[in-house]
Amino acid sequence: MVRKEQRPETVKAARRVEVRLPELAPWPGGGLEPDGDYDGLELADLDLTGQEGVGARFMDCALRRCVLDEAGLAKARFLDSVLDGVRGVGTDLSGASLRDVELLDARLGGVQLHGAVLERVVVRGGKIDYLNLRMARLKDVVFESCVLVEPDFASAVLERVEFRDCALRGADFSGVRMTEVDLRGVTALEIARGVEALAGAVISPGQLFELAPAMAAQLGVRVVA
Repeated sequence: MVRKEQRPETVKAARRVEVRLPELAPWPGGGLEPDGDYDGLELADLDLTGQEGVGARFMDCALRRCVLDEAGLAKARFLDSVLDGVRGVGTDLSGASLRDVELLDARLGGVQLHGAVLERVVVRGGKIDYLNLRMARLKDVVFESCVLVEPDFASAVLERVEFRDCALRGADFSGVRMTEVDLRGVTALEIARGVEALAGAVISPGQLFELAPAMAAQLGVRVVA
């Protein structure tokens, strides 16, 4: 019998986005408007605290160093856009759609993205505390060189999601459905809940060793020396 040569398993990489913005027009002033339509604009150094842009559409836009405290952007759409150096607490992006978006060096806390759709998104640098991605759909998303503190992925769907050189602290993966999710690049992998939902993810041997106690507890296995 001829044995077939075994090939190492590979992980399908996320389709990485590189947003190329056209020449942008400066923000004309004023506040955000619900269902507003913003195309080819640069919003720089603006304080958008508490403003309501529910259902707004941003296409070929750049938001740079804007303050988004309690900004209402539920069901907003960000297409072919860059969010660079934005910061804020309690930003509401629930049900939002982000496609072909770069989120760079963000400093966010308690941002609401539950039920959102993220497709071809890069999150690079920065720190996000208490990120709520419950029941969200992530496809071709890359988290790179960032820190996520207590992110909530409960009941989310993750397909071709990569974590590169980033920290996941106190993550909740309860009920998550994963396909081609690469966790090997996580420098600090701390799973508070949902270790049983890692089917469909790829981890390193070292990470398996670190997660062994949580996996044993989930299976009801006692380890006695």
